Amino acid sequence: MSEAATEPAAVAVRRPRRIENRLLRRFVRNRPAVISTLVLSVIVLLAIFAPVVERYPFDQMQLRERSQPPSAEHWLGTDRIGRDVWSRTVHGARVSLIVGFAATGIAVLIGVVLGSLAGFHGGWVETLIMRFTDVLMTFPPIIIMLTLAAFAPRGLWVIVFIIGGLSWPGVARLVRGQFLTLKEQEFVAAARALGNPGPRVMLVHILPNALPPLMAMISFGIGNAILTEAGLSFLGLGVPPPAPSWGTMLEAARNLDILRNLPWTWLPPAAMTVITVLCVNFIGDGLRDATDARMVL
Repeated sequence: MSEAATEPAAVAVRRPRRIENRLLRRFVRNRPAVISTLVLSVIVLLAIFAPVVERYPFDQMQLRERSQPPSAEHWLGTDRIGRDVWSRTVHGARVSLIVGFAATGIAVLIGVVLGSLAGFHGGWVETLIMRFTDVLMTFPPIIIMLTLAAFAPRGLWVIVFIIGGLSWPGVARLVRGQFLTLKEQEFVAAARALGNPGPRVMLVHILPNALPPLMAMISFGIGNAILTEAGLSFLGLGVPPPAPSWGTMLEAARNLDILRNLPWTWLPPAAMTVITVLCVNFIGDGLRDATDARMVL
């Protein structure tokens, strides 16, 4: 094969690599996003290896050591019935992270599919999808979540599907707006003129260009899902005991005596919740800036 024939292929391979390297460099320049990535990675590792780093089983009660302050034996102290707060905090990270990422994944999947169909096809498809979305958005999501959580069987994945199944309307509206704008661009007309089928145009040519504004919404969605689970658990409608979550640990703070005299039982889960949500939001901002097509090209 001649050198002239192989040159375009080499250029085609180098171009995506240059774009990927440029995206990585832009993300690395965002210091809050990089620091947040490192901190969130530590939290995720603690959640994954919770059985390894725990001091005691998270549900083990030691009545002789109840309400103990932090010490060398119990790094974060114990609660009113002698359970180790450190062990419950790292195990609670599992529940909160699973809810945050899984519920947001469900919401994004539903929202992207419906928003893409509405924005690309228009007509009665758009009318049907968007009117249903508008009706769902007229009801406060937290009220529906509380109602469903009160009557549905309590469990981790029940909470995940409740939060994810009611959090997609905002994603659908955003994706639909992006598709309405992008499908009128010249590169989409060129893709259609080349004979690309509709699904390929949607997935390959339009959807990647709709991702930058979606990044921030995904990050906020993860944070909102974690906070929503914490709120449901705080009200006694979240993950059932003895499984720990940051929300169920914060529920103990409703007792004024614990709030005043046992701050080590609720400060760790409160701090972990705040830190995790902040990290996810900073990472989302970094990804949005790095993938902004106006800044990458």
